[in-house]
Amino acid sequence: MGVVTDIRGRTRAARLVPAQKCRRIGRGGAGNVSLFWRIFSLNSAGLVVAAALLLGPITVSTPVLPAEALVVVAGLAVLLAANAVVLRVGLAPLQRLGRSMATADLLRPGARAAVAGPAETAELITTYNTMLDRLETERASSAARALSAQERERHRIARELHDEVGQTMTAVLLQLKRVADRAPEELREEVGQAQEATRAGLDEIRRTARRLRPGVLEELGLASALRSLATEFTAHGLSVRHHVPGDLPALPEEAELVVYRVAQEALTNTARHAGAARAEIRFRRIADAVELVVRDNGKGLGTAPEGAGIGGMRERALLIGAALAVRPGPEGRGTDVRLRIPAGGR
Repeated sequence: MGVVTDIRGRTRAARLVPAQKCRRIGRGGAGNVSLFWRIFSLNSAGLVVAAALLLGPITVSTPVLPAEALVVVAGLAVLLAANAVVLRVGLAPLQRLGRSMATADLLRPGARAAVAGPAETAELITTYNTMLDRLETERASSAARALSAQERERHRIARELHDEVGQTMTAVLLQLKRVADRAPEELREEVGQAQEATRAGLDEIRRTARRLRPGVLEELGLASALRSLATEFTAHGLSVRHHVPGDLPALPEEAELVVYRVAQEALTNTARHAGAARAEIRFRRIADAVELVVRDNGKGLGTAPEGAGIGGMRERALLIGAALAVRPGPEGRGTDVRLRIPAGGR
């Protein structure tokens, strides 16, 4: 507990340094005067000038002469215009902050409101940015724990499917074979159909267990796992090509699992929702990063909001500091899922 407290204390202190600098700049800068003092100074200056003019060369008669009315109206217009300019300039940072708050998305981290404007506004924006830093860190930490628990549960279910349900189905299949050997001729066809249905169910259980726990990833590595994934979805009626070289830089185990799960989820979405006939997986090196691309020729994203599948992919990308983009494919057809990971992972 002491270590956790110490680490959190250091993290918060590191994040508060920019905020303290912004506060010093906001209070000490010559152009960062408080919005209150800006408006008060402008109004005071206008009233002082108006009083000096009334006590000096300008007089107001009773009844008011047209020339005098014109001077008063012109002075009032100038004062109102100056007030409008000051308020527009002073409140512009708050309007930008409002737009930033309306579009903030913790699954797309990094966007921050520009620190500008009067001292109070600059301090408010700095506090908001600091809050976003903390929320993004806490969300990434909670997502890591949730996804880790999810992977453990996947492994448990896969093990139970393979060890318990799979063995039971195998025993049923063997029993049906013995029944078929002893059954009368008129019943053998029905028993044979039961055998085929049981065999198909057993194959589906094994495929489900492999999807839940990618043993090929653990045993043969990421490149072989992606090729196997393409082959698996091709067997389900979707033509999936793969371009996965074998000389890519090594990634941490966590990053490899994220790449595999993102590819798996993207192909699952393609098979279920895209109405596509073809898809492809590309995994390649780009400058100082590696990039996974899953592309299809389906009906595209449309106007539907992002579902839980894409949200889960974004959560996983955040865990390894990767950037995930889901957008229309080339020439606006199909869907393009891109996961870019810094070389070496996080």
